Amino acid sequence: MKARSPRLHPPADGPVRDGIPEHGRIPRYYAVKVDLLDVISELGQGAVLPTERELSERFEVSRATVRQAVGELVLEGRLSRRQGSGTYVAGPKLVQPLALVSYTEGLRRQGIRPGRNLISLERREAGPSLASELEIDPDDDVIHIERVLLADDERVGLESTYLTAERFPTLMDVFDPTQSLYACLRERLGVVFDGAEERVETVLATPREALLIGTNPALPMLLMHRTSWGTDGVPFERVRSLFRGDRLSFETRLGRVE
Repeated sequence: MKARSPRLHPPADGPVRDGIPEHGRIPRYYAVKVDLLDVISELGQGAVLPTERELSERFEVSRATVRQAVGELVLEGRLSRRQGSGTYVAGPKLVQPLALVSYTEGLRRQGIRPGRNLISLERREAGPSLASELEIDPDDDVIHIERVLLADDERVGLESTYLTAERFPTLMDVFDPTQSLYACLRERLGVVFDGAEERVETVLATPREALLIGTNPALPMLLMHRTSWGTDGVPFERVRSLFRGDRLSFETRLGRVE
């Protein structure tokens, strides 16, 4: 089956304008990509995608064109490659709310089992930059917790949390790194979160981060920075969370500004 010509007036729920530039010419790989979305929908989650050769014959295009279209869908998280096995239709992305809830709570709301692999749990000197954000002295200690984040045993992110050591002197004694940090802070240490500031940006993982998460270093990542404070208004937590852009998205609810 040949890749169809892009519609001049695509349906509202289709790809935005079918990617058609104002001059009306569209790259061939994008036309194949749009048709592949229909193939993905027909196959369903977990199904294996036909080979490059089969798709190039079906759409009457070169294998290089198919490879480019498939590559973009892999980056977008619509498809996933398994070495030595093939390319499969990926499941829906995980949704992490931009709210004062933990990673654990966010996944459990979706019926997904959260998990963590501990990389580091240590006390270390804050240093100038972190000290400025936590409003402490540069030579004050912080507790650093670094963990690989799991969703149904799949590695999806890497989280580094820094907490002021003076405020939480017993944290390292009572905290189970395989469990929710926020639950421990609330239930064991009586912490009340009053607010937080978050910023999200796209980055590429460092070689170390890519190895820990088990992803391609060229894959776009979502980087979230969060600073949290208690009812006294003093910040006590700084979090740097790196998530796979093909497996996770963020969600928030906006209200009217008075």
